[in-house]
Formats: sequence, C-alpha cells, structure tokens
Amino acid sequence: MTLDVSVALCTRNGARYLPEQVRSICAQTPLPREIVLSDDGSTDDTLAVVRDTLAQCGMADRIELRVFSNLPPLGVTRNFEQAVRACRHELIALCDQDDVWHPGRLARMVAQFEARPELLLLHTDARLVDGGLKPLGSTLFHALEVQPAELSAIGQGEAFGVLLRRNLVTGATTVFRRSLLDTALPFAPEWVHDEWLAAVAAAIGRMDVLPEPTIDYRQHASNQIGARRLSLSEKVAKAFAERGDKHVARLRRAEALLQRLQQLGGDRVPGRYLEAQRAKVAHQRFRAELPAARPLRLLPILLEAARGRYARFGRGGHAIAQDLLERG
Repeated sequence: MTLDVSVALCTRNGARYLPEQVRSICAQTPLPREIVLSDDGSTDDTLAVVRDTLAQCGMADRIELRVFSNLPPLGVTRNFEQAVRACRHELIALCDQDDVWHPGRLARMVAQFEARPELLLLHTDARLVDGGLKPLGSTLFHALEVQPAELSAIGQGEAFGVLLRRNLVTGATTVFRRSLLDTALPFAPEWVHDEWLAAVAAAIGRMDVLPEPTIDYRQHASNQIGARRLSLSEKVAKAFAERGDKHVARLRRAEALLQRLQQLGGDRVPGRYLEAQRAKVAHQRFRAELPAARPLRLLPILLEAARGRYARFGRGGHAIAQDLLERG
C-alpha cells in the first residue's frame, strides 16, 4: 500500500515563482493528498496563485489545500513548524516556494520509505539553477563540498556521526515520516527546522540520503537560505573574519540538542550518541571560550586538535584555521 504524502509549503511573497513549483507537485506520482500552505504575511498574490495553479492543473479537487496566514510573520523555522504540525498523512515533504520538483521525485522517495520501515528521514542532492531555472552547472552537494565518505557513512547508518561535524540536509530536498514529530516537536529555537529534524532523526533512528538531484534549487537575490561554493579567496576572507558570537550560538545549538536527547532518554537514544553529544558540547564550549588574542589560542588549539576533536566535531583543518586566524 502506497504511503500518503502531505506537502508542507511555506511562502512569503512567492507569487513570481510558485506556478512552476505547484505544477511540479501536481505532476508527481503518487499525487500528494494535501498541501498545507503556511504563508508568512505575504502582500502579493501568493495565495491566489497557488489556488489558481491547482485549478489550472485540474487538481483543485484531488489535492486538498489548507491555508494558514501569519500576521505578524513567524519567521522561517516557526513557519515550517506550523506547517508540519498541521500535516495529517504518513509522509511529509518540505517544500520551498521557489524550487521545482523533478518528475518522479516522490515515487523515488516514497518507495524508500515503503521498503524500509525503519527509515525516518530521507534527503537528496539538488540541481542549482538561476532565477529563470537555467542550470548553473553545479549541484547542492558540490556547493557544500560533500565528500563520498560522508555519503557512505550516512548510508551505513552513521548519520549522527556525520551531523556531529556539520549539517548536510537541506529542507527543500527532504521527506520524513510524520512520526518523527513525536520527538522533534517543538523545534529548538536555536536551530533551523531542517537541521533539527535531521539531527533528531539520526539520533533516534535511521536517516539516509539519495545522492542524485531531485529538485531544481533556485538561487536568486531573494533566497532566505541559498547555496554557493566559496572561492579560495572567500574562504581566506572568512577565516580572517571577526569571531563575533557565532561560536556561542553553536554552543547553544549543541546544548539544545543534548537537552532534547537527554529528555528522550536511553530508551530512544543510544548511549554512544548521548556521550558523543556531550563531547560535542564540550568542544563547542572550548571554541566559544578561546582567548581574543591569537597568540594565546595556539597551544590550546593544538592540544584540542591532537585529541582529535576538531576532526570529530568539525571540519578538521578548516575549523583549526578558522580558530587560529579569526579576529577578536
């Protein structure tokens, strides 16, 4: 029996791009049972465009449209939280307003969930396109510099260890079981919704990845979250940037996840994951508390690197260089 799909579509002034996205949803097999549209204070024709496009596709009676209008706006993460809370079917597909789903996307992903009852969350690569859907000659995973070893580890059931280092999951490519919300809600305010769902899924069950693109991921000036591979000069400039409060924010994120995992307890979360997250918190605290003066950071950073913690909880040499070179 085919699992039914809800689409959690979040919008804000998306009338320009929504027709292509809605048409691509209407062309899927299996057809989603519902679209839960959570609109964050649009002042354009967003809602009318979605309704009209569904009607033009002949789907107004086949795909139920349920609409939430937010005044004042909730922001990206809370908007998605509202949408997924309202979804009623077994699988939930996160959906941005400006992307386009490839033909056969849902069939490919739903089949994985049907064949693997233990699978909680599945994400994929995406083809990067410009505002007019012209391919940019790259993919999301290329922009993120995703390594074959990372994809292999996720495929072998070690997604939690991969996510300890960095997030690879983009919500626009993601489908998950509604049952994941039993433990993921409420979303931690320190986290972006897709990263949080992935981290919780990896901690309590099986998360996996399809390495092929299943959507066109539009890159344009209005992206709230985009993807682009940094050039060498941009990486160098980033390494010498002000430290600011980003390391404190990362510590707060790590603490929020540890708190949720502890609340779930050893019956839901393997002990090795709890211990790993505690160590991640300690490493993030170390980075947040590094001295402002660069020379005073050198020895502690070398010691932390020798213990293997930069490799285990970050991007190894990238993170070491950042901590050595950042100002302040």
